[in-house]
Amino acid sequence: MEPEQELVRRAAPFAIPAALLAFGVGWLAGGSDVAWSAFLGVAVVAANFAAHGLSMSWAGRISPTMLFAVGLGGYFIRLVVVLLIMVGLNTLDWFSPVAFLVAVVPTTVLLLGFEMKQLSGRMQADLWRFPGDGASSEAPRGATR
Repeated sequence: MEPEQELVRRAAPFAIPAALLAFGVGWLAGGSDVAWSAFLGVAVVAANFAAHGLSMSWAGRISPTMLFAVGLGGYFIRLVVVLLIMVGLNTLDWFSPVAFLVAVVPTTVLLLGFEMKQLSGRMQADLWRFPGDGASSEAPRGATR
C-alpha cells in the first residue's frame, strides 16, 4: 500500500468519532443546527484529507512532476472546494458558518498533528519505497532474499 493511502487508512477510524464529538459539543453549545454544522465541518475535513491522500497516491504513480503539480494545485483546489461547500451550505437557514469553522479549524490542526506523528521517525522510512532501492513491500529494509 502506498504511504498516502496508508495514512488515509490510519486516519479514517477517527473521522466518525470526531464528527460525533463535534455533533455533541455543537448540540450542547447551540442545539441541532449548530450540531449539524459542526458535524459537517469535521466530515468536510475528513473528506478533504482522503481526497488529498488518494490524489497524491495517484500522482506518485505517474511521475515526480505530477506529484508536485497535484500537491500544489490540489491544495488550492481543495481549499476552494471547502470554501464553496461553506458558501453553498450558508444558503440553508439552519446552517451555522461559525460552528462549521469552529469545527474545521481544530480538526485540521489535529489531523496535521496526527499526520506529522505518523510520518515521524521510522515509519516514514518504512513507508517510502523507491524503484531500484533494493527494497520491496514484502521484505523489510536490510533483509536478504
